[in-house]
Amino acid sequence: MNEKKVQSRKRNQNQTQKKSRDRQAQPRNTFGNQHRSQFQAAFQIFCRRWLPVCIAALILSGTANLLREEGLNIIHLPKTIDNDIWGTDMTFGFQSALEIATNAIDCIHTTAASHGRVFIVEIMGHKVGSLTLNAGVAGGADVILIPEIPYDINKVVEAIQKRNKAGKRFTILAVAEGAISKEDAELPKKKYKEKLAERAKKYPSVSYEIADQINQVIGSEVRVTVPGHIQRGGEPCPYDRVLSTRIGAGAAEAILDEDYGIMIGVINGKIKRVPLAECAGKLKMVSPKDQIVKAAKQIGISFGD
Repeated sequence: MNEKKVQSRKRNQNQTQKKSRDRQAQPRNTFGNQHRSQFQAAFQIFCRRWLPVCIAALILSGTANLLREEGLNIIHLPKTIDNDIWGTDMTFGFQSALEIATNAIDCIHTTAASHGRVFIVEIMGHKVGSLTLNAGVAGGADVILIPEIPYDINKVVEAIQKRNKAGKRFTILAVAEGAISKEDAELPKKKYKEKLAERAKKYPSVSYEIADQINQVIGSEVRVTVPGHIQRGGEPCPYDRVLSTRIGAGAAEAILDEDYGIMIGVINGKIKRVPLAECAGKLKMVSPKDQIVKAAKQIGISFGD
């Protein structure tokens, strides 16, 4: 009988010790159980119910703002590889595309150097040249052409000839798909659209037109490489994974607060709520006086201006 009591006490002691260890092993909840459960519930609502609305808002902030004006609960998430959304320092998707575009330029270096050719790498960006600018600098392009800085083809040729005279056998151009010449930049919109339509009959894109113009002057072969939609695909880089997680958590928290009609942006490294009315339909362009542009020119990169 005494032996049974001893065994019973030991079992009780073991159970008490196990419960104590389990409590110690549990992570501290700095938000409190109630807040944590509310946050998790809001995140589930975000994923299951609100995410379709937010994804629609990812593409066009102007459309998101129109839906807001119609009374829908909208939270805009700044996702684009162009990093051209006004009101946020960074968009998720940009850094991943930048790695792909930079790698394309890196890979072209080997062939360009061994064959002594002029290569054009066409980077995505119809209206904003942030991706081309950053990839061009990171990849070591010799000429960068972006929509915000109209180029003079004669200046581009001069940059190539200058490298040839310096004994450098190749030149790499990073060209945004929306790059525009100074001549075309002065045309009225209607005339420019007509010219684009005519150009499309002869050249697949502006890069092929530039290649032809260079060839006519220097008389050597110019090759064009277009990574295209490869820049939009693949696995996101670690930076974008962390950034999108932070933005998603910020959106979930906004749902908890019932704060709608906003964009979750990044300003000075911090997640901020930006009213859609302030940022809708606005593009964040590259300034010709941007520090990256200035640094690029200081190390000898030409912008054809």
